[in-house]
Amino acid sequence: MRAKQQLLLASIATACAVTALDAAAAPPATLDQMWAIIQQQQKEIETLKKKTELADVQGQELKQLRAETEVLKKERGTASGGNDAQRKTDILASEVEKLKTALVIPESKQYKSQYGLGPAASGVYGVNKGLSIGGYGEAVYTNQASDKGAKKDTIDAERLVMYLGYKFSDRIILNNEIEFEHASTGEGAEQKGEVSVEFSQLDFLLHPAANIRAGLMLMPMGFINEMHEPTTFHGNYRPEVERRIIPSTWREMGAGLFGEPLPGLQYRLYAVNGLDASGFSSAGWKEATQGGSMAKAENFATVGRVDYSPSFVPGLMVGGSAYMGDSGQSQKFDGLKKNAFTQLYEGHLQWHYKGFEFRSLGAWGRVNNAAALSAAKGETIGSATFGWYTEGAYDVMPHLMPTSNQYLAPFVRYERFDTIADVPTGYADDPAQNKEVYQAGVTYKPIGNVAIKADYRNISARQGKPADEFNLGLGFIF
Repeated sequence: MRAKQQLLLASIATACAVTALDAAAAPPATLDQMWAIIQQQQKEIETLKKKTELADVQGQELKQLRAETEVLKKERGTASGGNDAQRKTDILASEVEKLKTALVIPESKQYKSQYGLGPAASGVYGVNKGLSIGGYGEAVYTNQASDKGAKKDTIDAERLVMYLGYKFSDRIILNNEIEFEHASTGEGAEQKGEVSVEFSQLDFLLHPAANIRAGLMLMPMGFINEMHEPTTFHGNYRPEVERRIIPSTWREMGAGLFGEPLPGLQYRLYAVNGLDASGFSSAGWKEATQGGSMAKAENFATVGRVDYSPSFVPGLMVGGSAYMGDSGQSQKFDGLKKNAFTQLYEGHLQWHYKGFEFRSLGAWGRVNNAAALSAAKGETIGSATFGWYTEGAYDVMPHLMPTSNQYLAPFVRYERFDTIADVPTGYADDPAQNKEVYQAGVTYKPIGNVAIKADYRNISARQGKPADEFNLGLGFIF
């Protein structure tokens, strides 16, 4: 304490001496100047006091640390004491390491769909900053149960997907989906495996009602195209209507807006490159999508979606989407350039209530100049296409094991679709494209991240005998 007082007095004396020298060199002319000098001296004295008090506190902490060090040395001097001290040190180090790990990788990850994406794909929105890693995978065994014909039974590691996101700030977020299909690449055919970028987009979060999204984006149509993780739908294969009528997985380059202007009311509205009409076929529009790979951009399109989840009906969601734009891309069909104006509309309803799940979706599309497209393609391309399906499921696990968090839901689904619903003049219909699918199965989730599925599909067509299927598979998200 005495040293502290001496340091303080010396500091004050030094300040006074410096001030006196300054005063001698230039004596104050007025009382205001004198008062200003006194205030400056007071500030300097207060600063010196704080520095002295801080030095005193640091000195006390140093003394305490030295004392604790001496005690620890004495404890280590005996075998038992040394072992105990080492044990305490190890425990402390372990707890510190756990704390550091928890700051980077939380023990329990919260899975929640956001901004139209699946639970795993939404992971990047939940991190504080920096890198986010997630993904999903699917594997399926298919047994051609009847009307087999030339088809063979197969087992396939259908896809493994990585989500790589980066949160630059609370307002700027990068999200990417990279898909590896069929466990291999470079075999010379898509069915033998390929690597694709399913989406790569930047989100600029400006306001809950209006945000900006740009890049390679999933088209916001139907249930499956945006949210296609295997734990989010029943059956080992995605519904045929959402593969044949709404192409899956459909993504294009562009930019647009998304948000929630009112509670429960969400929208997405994008401008994107148009489809490529040279890819239309009698089987649907799948090959007309461009996927961001040197996409033709002579024509552009607009796609939008609205969903409403009313608070007064828990678990209900109703909505619809629309796509409109030219697909000709300045190409010639049957000797002439055609705009091939393309439209696709869909409506959907989903309701989850006390273990009961219900989904229904209908879609209708139209392509202009289908006769010219058919002539160029050498097959009938429908002027119109349509499809719909409905499904129901019920989680029976609460009745079998009331205390369990597991999930067990039998389900049924009916689908009806026709990719040549309207035949262009001068061309013949293809009844083989007019199909129905009756499906039943079960989905079991031992935990929310893992789904084990079994289903049977009875497929019929107006012409021909498609093979029925028994499918057994598993899927996961992380």
